[in-house]
Amino acid sequence: MKVTWDLLPLHSTCRRLLPGRLAGLSVALLKATALEVAILAGHLLLYPSGISQERRSLPPAPSSDSTARLPAQDRPPVVLLHGFMDNRSVFLVLRRGLAQHGKHRIESLNYSPLTCDIRTAAELLGRHIEEICERTGSRQVDVVGHSLGGLIARYYVQRLGGDLRVRTLVTLGTPHSGTRVVPLADAHPIVRQMRPGSPVIEELSRPAPDCHTRFVSFWSDLDHLMDPLETARIDHPDLKAQNVRVSGIGHLALPVHPAVATGIRQALDSTDPTPEATTTPDGLTVA
Repeated sequence: MKVTWDLLPLHSTCRRLLPGRLAGLSVALLKATALEVAILAGHLLLYPSGISQERRSLPPAPSSDSTARLPAQDRPPVVLLHGFMDNRSVFLVLRRGLAQHGKHRIESLNYSPLTCDIRTAAELLGRHIEEICERTGSRQVDVVGHSLGGLIARYYVQRLGGDLRVRTLVTLGTPHSGTRVVPLADAHPIVRQMRPGSPVIEELSRPAPDCHTRFVSFWSDLDHLMDPLETARIDHPDLKAQNVRVSGIGHLALPVHPAVATGIRQALDSTDPTPEATTTPDGLTVA
């Protein structure tokens, strides 16, 4: 799966002024940056709508034609978990896409922007997931986490026994090995926990034998919040992980772009318990 866009008018100018490979990268970076700005503007408008927690509802009662509902009921609920200083509104587009393709039970969780500890947030996520399983009658859930949300979900799965509840964890631009971006942000405790070598990152590097959860990590080659870029990959010998490289979009586009949404749906629909990372020799993403 390679994310591509129509060429910008600046393309020919860039090719004249810069070497071919550098020009291509510069045009891709310009397009990705423009898309990030557009998504940020739209998200700022939607942000107030996601401040409050989502209303919870009981699953609909089965109709007399129970066989028609059986395929949807077999799928576990999908839990969406946002990133740092964000809220559930970031998943508006993805949620609609999942609902349109048969993912009828979707829950978006908010954690407080004042959250200062990944471990505490992971414990809270565990309580939410237990409540969801009890309310829906499901034994397991799938989780999609953007950025910090993916790290919180991974900590729950890997360190708090959440692998018994989470069937598949999909992460989008999550700093699995820690990110060095924006050093001045270290004033916030949770940012320090996302640094390479932090106690939380060190805990996630420890052995995790018999972890049952299947991991799928989407990482972008133009993600400005991941330093190094490969930190958004999961590289752990004990985890069943697939790393999916996305070319040409940035951090904010990962939960919004339709090509990524297609990859997420495929990951959630897959029943393969032992995914393998697959990349072409030139590093282009394949799903």
